[in-house]
Amino acid sequence: MATTSVTVRMEQSLKNQAEILFEDMGLNMTTAFTIFAKAVVRQNRIPFEITGDPFWNEANQTEIQRRIEEIKSGKAKMVHKTMSELDAMANE
Repeated sequence: MATTSVTVRMEQSLKNQAEILFEDMGLNMTTAFTIFAKAVVRQNRIPFEITGDPFWNEANQTEIQRRIEEIKSGKAKMVHKTMSELDAMANE
């Protein structure tokens, strides 16, 4: 079967980490990506769940901006606790 080249761009550190993991599995990058592509075709979907980081959702970002404005305007209720006080609260 004829093969073709595919170019994938990613951060160098991610590539290095992936190569180390694939090597531990006895794979190289090409084989790992081929396994992924075959699973996608066979299952007709991405073979794992892809979710976004809830920190970046619109409602959370709106709330963060609202609270930043409260702090800037001096309307925020500031709570000052020591680490031991926070630990005690967490253990209640």
